[in-house]
Amino acid sequence: MTQQPFSRPGAIDLSALKRPAPQAPAGSAAGAGAQGGSSGAGGGSAYSVTVTEQNFQEVVESSMTAPVLLVFFSASRLPESEQMARDLATVVDEYDGRFLAGLVDVDATPAIAQAVQLPSVPFVMAVLDGRPQPLLQDVLGIDELRTVLQQVGQQLTTQGITGRHQPRAAAPTAEGEEPAMDPRYAPARDALEAGDVDRAVAEYQKLVSANPADTEAAAGLAMAKVLQRTQGVDLHAARAAAAADPDDVDAQTLVADLDMLGGHVEDAFARLVELVRRTSDKERDRARDHLLGLFSAVGNDDPRVLNGRRALASALF
Repeated sequence: MTQQPFSRPGAIDLSALKRPAPQAPAGSAAGAGAQGGSSGAGGGSAYSVTVTEQNFQEVVESSMTAPVLLVFFSASRLPESEQMARDLATVVDEYDGRFLAGLVDVDATPAIAQAVQLPSVPFVMAVLDGRPQPLLQDVLGIDELRTVLQQVGQQLTTQGITGRHQPRAAAPTAEGEEPAMDPRYAPARDALEAGDVDRAVAEYQKLVSANPADTEAAAGLAMAKVLQRTQGVDLHAARAAAAADPDDVDAQTLVADLDMLGGHVEDAFARLVELVRRTSDKERDRARDHLLGLFSAVGNDDPRVLNGRRALASALF
């Protein structure tokens, strides 16, 4: 099989998809995919999405959270490629958000194939931070795909890439029924209520270490760390230091944390996006990582986070 090592090359050219695409009929597979649901080759997978011209950019931007595997298939050109897309969606589900499978039917979306200069089908492209690279060009069985993703997962861990996607499908709650409070979070919540921020951080860290895909624990940990970093900080002194040196990462991230606590979430995001835009190398990485932590504290489904991710993607490229 043909597999490329995982790295971070240039960004995808989306210029071919700038024009508005025609709306798919209600209830069609393309329409469901445009809303971010799972359909087509992916079936009911929690970590796969049918890619259309309407949602292609959104899917690529989700690689700012964790890698996206775009699998291009065509039932008319090579029926086996469609089965491989289904199998990849199945294997991706086994990683609990470590990857998101983007299923691209090139018969239905020829403009996407043209935009990425698709060489053949099947074709799997890995995307991280909006940057693509070829991963596979052969028809593989499900066990071979498991081997490939295991190798990619090991490379990601080595590079310190640990982000997770949120599931695209969740079990509905009965109408009028309040979700039960999960007792696992009680020790952390009790610590926060008692004002013991350090203990809250430790309790949330235990939950995240036990299950990195636990997005609620990750959000709690991120917010507890904001509280921890801002304990005893003089607000006016912090803002003065940030104003005096706009490129000081420590000063700017501290004020962003204070903005978060004050409810000025968009201001915090905007400050760090501009810091990412102005900095480079390790300083840029620090600013970006801090911003991703604030995204986690707010929640990936929040519209402010979605807007912030778009702004971050623009600042990086």
